[in-house]
Amino acid sequence: MKSIWRQILQYLYIRKRDPNDPTNTNIKLMHGMNRISIILFLVAIIILIIKLIRH
Repeated sequence: MKSIWRQILQYLYIRKRDPNDPTNTNIKLMHGMNRISIILFLVAIIILIIKLIRH
């Protein structure tokens, strides 16, 4: 479970990546897509919370 949170923090640029990790184009694209999906998920959660508060 700890590694999942560590990876999310790396996606969001909150934590530095390990310099020993392999990097290639496919991994960079995968991390970019994961970053976009996490950000969209957080935006959707915030919108839902705002809608619940307003009603």
